[in-house]
Amino acid sequence: MTFSICVRERYTDGDGDDRVRYGVAVTTRLPGVGALCPFASADGAVATQSLVNVELGRKGIEYLGDGLAVDDALEALLNADEGRPERQLHGVDADGTFAFSGDECRDWYGHVEGENYTVAGNLLTGEDVIDDTAAAYESAAHGDAPLAERLIDALAAGHAAGGDKREDLDVQSAALLVRNTEEADDPYYDDLRVDASETPVADLRETYETAKRGYEAVLERYADEMDAGDGGE
Repeated sequence: MTFSICVRERYTDGDGDDRVRYGVAVTTRLPGVGALCPFASADGAVATQSLVNVELGRKGIEYLGDGLAVDDALEALLNADEGRPERQLHGVDADGTFAFSGDECRDWYGHVEGENYTVAGNLLTGEDVIDDTAAAYESAAHGDAPLAERLIDALAAGHAAGGDKREDLDVQSAALLVRNTEEADDPYYDDLRVDASETPVADLRETYETAKRGYEAVLERYADEMDAGDGGE
C-alpha cells in the first residue's frame, strides 16, 4: 500500500451540540484499496497498510467501539500479529492518535502524528509525500470545506510530491470514508471509492463532486417527504 491520512475534528452541529467527525483517505498503485485499508466509525478512524492485514482495521474499529483508547487498541492488535514488522497501522479516536511503521516495510516508509491526525506511507518516492499530505491537511483544517473534500486535497498534495514510487503500475485506486457522532445518516458522498483508474485522486475528486451534487439534488427534490419521514430510496 502507499499513503493514507486519518483525522479527528470537533465541531458544533445545527442544534448547538458538540460533535466529533472522523475521516480516512488513501491512495495506492494497486486496485481496490478501499476494500482493504480505510475504516471509520463514530468512535474513530483507522488505516491498515504495507503488507495489509485487514483484521487490524476491522478489529481496531471494534475495539474503539468497546471503549479502548486508540493506542491501547492498535498496540494490542499488533502485539498479537506475527506480521508486525511488515505492517503499517495508524489512526485516531476522540482523545488520541497512534501510528506504527514496522521495520520491514519497504522504502521509503514512515509516518507522522499531528495534534488531530496521522499520516503514513510506504513504497513512496520520499519523505516529502508524507510531509506535504500533512501540511495540506493542516493548512485547511479549520476551513469551511467539507472534511471529505479536504481529505482529497491532502491526497492530491502527497501525490504531487511523488506519491507511490511504482511508476510501472498503471492501475491505481483511492478511497475516502467520513463518519461522525450525529444520529442522522452520513451523506452518501462521505463513503467513496475509485477501485481501478490511472488517475485515482483526480477521479476521486470528480466522484465526490458528482455524488455531492446528486445528494443535494435529492434533498431539494424530496425535501417535503424527507421532513415528513418518508424519504426512502
